[in-house]
Amino acid sequence: MPTLPPVVERVVLHWGEMATRWGVSRTVAQIHALLYLSDRPLPADEIADTLSVARSNVSTSLKELQGWGLIKITHVMGDRRDHFESLQDITQLFRVIVDERKRRELDPTIAMLREWTSQDDGATPAHVRQKLKSTLSFLELLTRWYEDMKGLPHPIFLALLKTGARIQRFLTKEIG
Repeated sequence: MPTLPPVVERVVLHWGEMATRWGVSRTVAQIHALLYLSDRPLPADEIADTLSVARSNVSTSLKELQGWGLIKITHVMGDRRDHFESLQDITQLFRVIVDERKRRELDPTIAMLREWTSQDDGATPAHVRQKLKSTLSFLELLTRWYEDMKGLPHPIFLALLKTGARIQRFLTKEIG
């Protein structure tokens, strides 16, 4: 069984712990962390051995990571097995994760809120309808902002992130 350097092992374990707080399987996250930190693509059996996880669990987890677009299959000369590698650019990883969470969580919520706010069944109290409309309005605003940010070229996106609190100070002067 391959041994991981202590820092890599701690990161893989931490990644798994954090994932459970986000509603993601610990094994899925640990496999992702291992692939992200690896200097080469890894075959499923090596992933299973390294993490001491059942091969079937690794296979299911790899499919989930592929479904998210976080890893891809690659081939290694002289080896007939599938190997897996993670996206390596952290900003690209961030964008893929945010996009998938939006698609899986926000989009269905917005669709339901649109449906609920378009109906006037007479039984829903006015204050509840108002809160649902307010929630829908906020989520639609957030979605529009996200789509604008998602379309930014990589260097501009990074420059925007680096501006940090300067934007807040600028807007406070403009509005106040």
